[in-house]
Amino acid sequence: MSKVSHNEFTSLRRDAKVPGKGGVVNAFLPIPLQNHFLHGTIRDSCKVEGHLPEPSACAVCGAVHREGHWQWPRSGPSGLPETICPACRQIRYNLPTGFITLSGDFIKMNREAVFNLVREHERGERALHPLRRIISIEEHPDRLLVTTTDTHLPKRIGRAMRHACKGKLTVHYEDETGFIRVNWTSDPNRRHRQNQMKRRKS
Repeated sequence: MSKVSHNEFTSLRRDAKVPGKGGVVNAFLPIPLQNHFLHGTIRDSCKVEGHLPEPSACAVCGAVHREGHWQWPRSGPSGLPETICPACRQIRYNLPTGFITLSGDFIKMNREAVFNLVREHERGERALHPLRRIISIEEHPDRLLVTTTDTHLPKRIGRAMRHACKGKLTVHYEDETGFIRVNWTSDPNRRHRQNQMKRRKS
């Protein structure tokens, strides 16, 4: 059994705090798309920006398209033409570009700490890059599946887990689809070695 949480990220602005992990919040109308070609076509269309007048503002998150890229506004609302940025569109249609799976005994025993680490790195990336966001987090008994709007955030989260908790990290980039799949799993022998060291010391 799984639980999807945190897909209220869609409306978060640069400095917004991430809500608690409980509950299920559906952002817009997520559409499960099983057809691979259709999925790729719609996901690519989310990134078309050449026709936008500059500057334009995202009506959902407030990011501004200026000088060819999306950025957070330097000041408050200024009556700019409104659109919806690529990240908010991906969240609207549930079309992730990045997937990261965190698994192993460490996840079972330290779930809240892992949630906090994921939130912290999403906040840091989002503050600098408006299009780098988490779409959702699926919670399973033995793992967490995090989906994102970009390919950079999964790598950052995976490297943070490896730095903080060791374990094994693998990164697979799919050239044909532009997806990235990151897998981190805790070392199954780490706890056993720690217990052995404690017994030796005693």
